[in-house]
Amino acid sequence: MRKLIVFNHITLDGYFVDASGSMNWAKAGQNDPEYNAFVGENASGDGTLLFGRVTYELMIQYWPTPMAKQHNPVVAEGMNNMPKFVFSRTMDQAS
Repeated sequence: MRKLIVFNHITLDGYFVDASGSMNWAKAGQNDPEYNAFVGENASGDGTLLFGRVTYELMIQYWPTPMAKQHNPVVAEGMNNMPKFVFSRTMDQAS
């Protein structure tokens, strides 16, 4: 049996995004080498990513872009290459 590993950014009061739907608040750790190593290690695994529709839509807007590849090439490569499952009642297909 495989492991299910959860990696979430969540506020202390239980939110994933702010009132406008943005995750900009979660960028606080981006200049932290220990945090970046942790994220890079997670993204370089051989697993499968599980997303809800809203999180998937946030991720797909950023990780395939040249900016993501420039800012964090290891994570961008992992995010773009790993297979993904998206749980949604409204999406017919994920790209």
